[in-house]
Amino acid sequence: MPKITKIACHYDLTIPKGTREKAERALNVFDRNCPVSQTLKGSVEFEHSWTILEEE
Repeated sequence: MPKITKIACHYDLTIPKGTREKAERALNVFDRNCPVSQTLKGSVEFEHSWTILEEE
């Protein structure tokens, strides 16, 4: 039976201008605050990437 060993998540975000630092800070702590990530920790590797577009 196949096993899930890695999950890759990509986020496309549109945020208000001037809030990029806050958005990146939130994304960088995602693993610590995500219940699914915490449950699967040690069994499944998570890979996160994102594209941030600031509104004008």
